Amino acid sequence: MLSLRDPVHGFVHSDRLEAALVNSRPVQRLRWIRQLGLTSFVYPGAEHSRFSHALGAMHLAGRVYDALAARRTAPLPLGAEAKERRLTRAAALLHDLGHAPFSHSAEELFAGGIDHEEMTRRLVRTDEIREIFARWGDGIDPEEVVALLSGDHASLDGDPIARLLGQIISGELDVDKMDYLQRDSLFCGVRYGTYDLDRLLETMVPLVDPEQGTWGIGVDEGGVHALEALVMARYYMFTQVYFNATGKAMELHLNAWLLENGIRWPDDPEAFLAEDDLTTTNAMRASGSVHARAVVDREHFPVAFETKEHLAPEEKERFEEILPALGGRFGPSSLLISNSAKDPHRFDAKPVWVRKPDGRLERMGDASQFIRHLARIDRYRVYTPPELRDAVRAEILERFGSG
Repeated sequence: MLSLRDPVHGFVHSDRLEAALVNSRPVQRLRWIRQLGLTSFVYPGAEHSRFSHALGAMHLAGRVYDALAARRTAPLPLGAEAKERRLTRAAALLHDLGHAPFSHSAEELFAGGIDHEEMTRRLVRTDEIREIFARWGDGIDPEEVVALLSGDHASLDGDPIARLLGQIISGELDVDKMDYLQRDSLFCGVRYGTYDLDRLLETMVPLVDPEQGTWGIGVDEGGVHALEALVMARYYMFTQVYFNATGKAMELHLNAWLLENGIRWPDDPEAFLAEDDLTTTNAMRASGSVHARAVVDREHFPVAFETKEHLAPEEKERFEEILPALGGRFGPSSLLISNSAKDPHRFDAKPVWVRKPDGRLERMGDASQFIRHLARIDRYRVYTPPELRDAVRAEILERFGSG
């Protein structure tokens, strides 16, 4: 058993299964994967790893489970030894195993067309992880973890509460974002990611979705503002930290270097375990590529043009129409183009229900005026070598306008 001290949550305790998983190669590899990729070039404190985030997510999975199970109407069994609780914590611990070097910075470059979520499933199915579950799982099977991580709730023996457990791991109120917002905010030295976690946990409630007839996570009416604060924290962390102009430039250079060298992250789990931030950085240091030097020597292309932060669909389409002409005039290798796009929430597609004092249920999007007016983030930036910046900017201004 382990007891680890975490700067966000204090002491994080683990049982024998969790301790064995923490000591496994797939989880230990996360020590060498930065949570925020290349963001430390902008925020020097952002050196924290996926490993610490995995521990934090596991810890919060236990807290969320306990908060839901304590509710009078909850279909969840109470107690630290409950299989459902142990399964949820294990899935939270393992949910990020498949992240490639520098996390999201180059996550689309897997061989075989897979993604980091598929690699996570493959790692959970390795002999090493299976043997850990066989010895310490006490009835929990790796395939149950895979099912939770995949959202494949039907495979959990028809478990009527599987969707509820799945939402703890992946949903609008999941432990992934609950942890990374606080953790990233702390290590970046900003306050954008703070929200009232204790109030949110106090007001979370298991509810039967009136439209789907399945269990899910909602909030009592008193938790609406706490949930708004979570959404606002996510919105500001994306606009101010995750979509930072310099950080996006570094990501573009990294991807350009990987592509020009034909590098793909292995789709074989054993080969993938050998890839991390250190191996990739060492390869870049040995490279004379302009893109490798841009990262290693911190000499990235400057921004020639950026659109406003919230492009309307017709503005986005119009901007995309001028990109082929820009590439034709200046050469595609002279342009690095980022599209920073994110929905601050998905309450329309994945409704979170608010329970009124009289028991009626209302969609969060209807209960919160703030949520109704929060627009999708959608911004383009064009980066160029310094000598082309003015010419590229002038061309975009002529074709698109000031943006």
